[in-house]
Amino acid sequence: MRHHNQNRKFGRVTKVRKALVNSLARSLVLHQKIETTEPKAKELRPFIEKLVTKGKLQTVAARRDVNVKVGPSATKILMDTLSKKFADQKGGYTRITKMGKRGSDGSRMAIIEFV
Repeated sequence: MRHHNQNRKFGRVTKVRKALVNSLARSLVLHQKIETTEPKAKELRPFIEKLVTKGKLQTVAARRDVNVKVGPSATKILMDTLSKKFADQKGGYTRITKMGKRGSDGSRMAIIEFV
């Protein structure tokens, strides 16, 4: 039974799923706003909020942890720009806006962006 096992699998094995979330997080940091499917946006939200909170620490260890997840170019933006922007905020850095269904396969779409 799957009691208390609420993570989404997206039909992928673990390392491919982690790579997907890392890639979505990198795109969100670089572009500030991305359009993706609703389940992917919902899975991305807690991941990116934890990264922003870690980025607010401004330590070398935090920078290395963020760098492993999103890469060097996104780490620079996250640590230097976004962490300063959200310095006085304790959470709720992102917003998910639901859109209609995608025409090709009917998937529910959403926009995830920084507030």
